[in-house]
Amino acid sequence: MTGGAGFIGSHLVDRLIAQGDVVTVYDNLSSGRKNFLEHHMENPRFKFVKGDLLDPQLLRKSMAGHELVCHLAANPQAIEGTRNTRLDLEQNTIGTYNVLESMRINGVKKLIFTSSGTVYGDIPDIMLNEQFGPMLPISLYGASKLACEGLISGFVALFGVQAWIFRFGNIVGDRATHGVIFDLLQKLSSDPKILEVLGDGEQTKPYVWMDDCLDGVLFCLKNAKDPINLFNLAPSSVTSVKTIVKVLLEKTGHTETKVHYTGGVKGGGGWPGDVPKVKLDATKAIKLGWKPKYTSDEAVAKTIEALIR
Repeated sequence: MTGGAGFIGSHLVDRLIAQGDVVTVYDNLSSGRKNFLEHHMENPRFKFVKGDLLDPQLLRKSMAGHELVCHLAANPQAIEGTRNTRLDLEQNTIGTYNVLESMRINGVKKLIFTSSGTVYGDIPDIMLNEQFGPMLPISLYGASKLACEGLISGFVALFGVQAWIFRFGNIVGDRATHGVIFDLLQKLSSDPKILEVLGDGEQTKPYVWMDDCLDGVLFCLKNAKDPINLFNLAPSSVTSVKTIVKVLLEKTGHTETKVHYTGGVKGGGGWPGDVPKVKLDATKAIKLGWKPKYTSDEAVAKTIEALIR
């Protein structure tokens, strides 16, 4: 598992170890945290390798003997691509090529890849399903994830790889290390008198509780059998940033805090490349048999409670 020390990855490690799998985590710890995995370090079915996707020799050596690759490693902060335009190319696209080439050399035939709803671009008024196109991302992060999907498709066709690609909504839960809820809590702890919020607060997106996300990934892995299995994973509901701010202030007891909205950028996002309104249609996964237990608002509330704890 690449990126297995990260937010989503560490939770997936917990699931796989619990069901009896042997897991190797490959992570450079640029954003992941080794302490998320401390409870597995003495387990003989777990191994940790500190390594970078841009080190193909170590990657190939570490991958040898495995049956399934869960490729989660990526630049986790889309906004960083506006400051370093090579970041998403290297960490996401070239990193994914190196993973696929290592799979080819090692004869590994199964891949889980975590993509993103950002590949669809800025399409505010449509429930986006997997058949939508053309896809025109508005961030280098989204563009890199779309390029990764293209590379995976090529390796599936040419080298017999079987892939499960997941376009997530905003995944939330405990161990979060980034994202709007985490960032607002950090700001509030630094200055409880005034809370700066990027954008106008009208940004609305589907938030997915971590367990719902992992239930979807593992269910689709077990039950979808095409060469390429592509799924949106998100609740049908969405949550606005203003709602997040309201719940956050209530649950932290900072109801007197003044809120300053920066107004955002042209197009309505909080920063360049931010898609302001997202609605993902997960009918395909639901028809297969997956169903999220929590609405977007419920996922947000549970996450705020978890991060406060």
